[in-house]
Amino acid sequence: MAEEPISKECRKCRRDLSVAAFARDKNRRDGLQVHCRECVAQYSATHSRRRREAMGKSVREHVDVPDGHKLCRTCGEVKPHSDWHRNSTASDGLSTRCKACRAVQGRQDHLKREYGLTEAERDEMVASQMGLCVICLKAPAVHVDHCHKTGRVRGVLCFNCNSAIGKLGDDPDAVRRAAAYLEGIAWKPTLVAPGVYQLPS
Repeated sequence: MAEEPISKECRKCRRDLSVAAFARDKNRRDGLQVHCRECVAQYSATHSRRRREAMGKSVREHVDVPDGHKLCRTCGEVKPHSDWHRNSTASDGLSTRCKACRAVQGRQDHLKREYGLTEAERDEMVASQMGLCVICLKAPAVHVDHCHKTGRVRGVLCFNCNSAIGKLGDDPDAVRRAAAYLEGIAWKPTLVAPGVYQLPS
């Protein structure tokens, strides 16, 4: 069995680089592109710029990016490679957006997918609650609460209150019995037949 190569020469810049400097290409015998990621990225940037200029579209100003860093086109910040997720199919081996921007987009997508809300709509709900959980009226409102049967959003709760009503099965009767119990009114069952108990109404 042939050993995996540890380096390869880029056909464009003619440098002998580690295989990690090349993006994958399953159509090549060695499974790697012929040009290194850096050369592909430079070509793509130049080609894209010329194409946009030819079409009369605006072109972003060039930003000097030091080695080991990348410009995020979403937030416009230059960040170290550690602030990016890996993407083996990209020319530079990194995602198109930094981790922070991907996280923001992920939260926005989750809100829309799960609750049909935008961040602005969620923030408006929180503001209408004075920023507080509508149950305990103490902790910050951070978790969107909804009816699991209808999908209707009911409000924004703190973690503890959201968890509590979930553990009570979203059952209003169970919540009322819990409130009565805390007030010293124990709803104790009455034995009405062997093995049959009845709760007081």
